[in-house]
Amino acid sequence: MLNDLRATDVLANERTFLAYVRTSLAFIAFGFVIARFSLFAREFAAIVPVHPVRESLSTGFGTAMAFVGIIVVILGAYRYARTDRGLKRGKIERLSSIAGYAMAALIATIGGVVSLALLAYK
Repeated sequence: MLNDLRATDVLANERTFLAYVRTSLAFIAFGFVIARFSLFAREFAAIVPVHPVRESLSTGFGTAMAFVGIIVVILGAYRYARTDRGLKRGKIERLSSIAGYAMAALIATIGGVVSLALLAYK
């Protein structure tokens, strides 16, 4: 019977929200590291002769990663509230397939951009 609100369901919803928060913090921290990578690369270029670093690329991508972190935490808060309301009504709220595919595509795109940027520093 779905109308019974169980502590395990509520706690699982809270753990899921905390996973969203943890993921968003990782995106924000990763964005900061990428944005500051140009400083490291510039100092490294002073020691070892390599081609010049495009500072605006890493700064822009790092800032975009931080914004993705903000979007992830907003999505997590929305999902938490929606699932909590559903639990109280006795309904199961699930993530739509389109949202799942969109998140996977976003992560794959970020991984591809990072990989291409690393290959460019050969």
